Amino acid sequence: MADAVKALAVPASRPPGTTKPSNEPGSPPVGRRKLALGIAMTLAGLWVLITTEVALVADDPLYHSFRLQAIADRYLLLPHAIFGGFALLSGPMQFSSRLRRKHLKLHRVLGRMYVISVFCAAPLAFAISWGRTLFPGTLVQGSAWIVCTAIAFVTARNRQIAAHRAWMMRSYAVTFTFISLRLLDPWPKFWNMSDAANVLCIIITTFASILAVDIGLNWRELTTRRS
Repeated sequence: MADAVKALAVPASRPPGTTKPSNEPGSPPVGRRKLALGIAMTLAGLWVLITTEVALVADDPLYHSFRLQAIADRYLLLPHAIFGGFALLSGPMQFSSRLRRKHLKLHRVLGRMYVISVFCAAPLAFAISWGRTLFPGTLVQGSAWIVCTAIAFVTARNRQIAAHRAWMMRSYAVTFTFISLRLLDPWPKFWNMSDAANVLCIIITTFASILAVDIGLNWRELTTRRS
């Protein structure tokens, strides 16, 4: 693990004769796009916190049956929420170039803890959903989470930093499905949809999140034409 985290400090290499990509004419600066994305994700998180988690604690009638199930699963659900919550909150800091430059030790610690959190939270999710109708969706979601994080770890250890960052983005995209899958929870038709539809929603959201990262990583190639 230490070798993998140390590798994060090594700058990604570029082929000879190439330069750092610049912003396309007319496109907003990278920093501004990152800020906009961060604000959108923060607002989404606050929306879910208020409309789902707080309502769940307050025993909103819409979530009453789920609340009873959560109480029954509390010994597995609580550590799952702690590990998953840490991955959700610490993940964005791993993409901060400023943090890596100025607080490398903290970056390394957070990197270790993120990987451990994913490897703990996913199996706990499997255990919670085992034998239930939502297990197939949870299995796909958790497996994608583990695989993306594991590849990010291996590429960091091999000092393939560009690939490592890309896989970390995919890993965090799956992490963020904890939020994106709950955005429509207050809508009764969404909350009360069939188990089969729920499983399909989990699977589609998981792979759509990973695909969105790949589209973003290749946006320059998709929107510009070589002369």
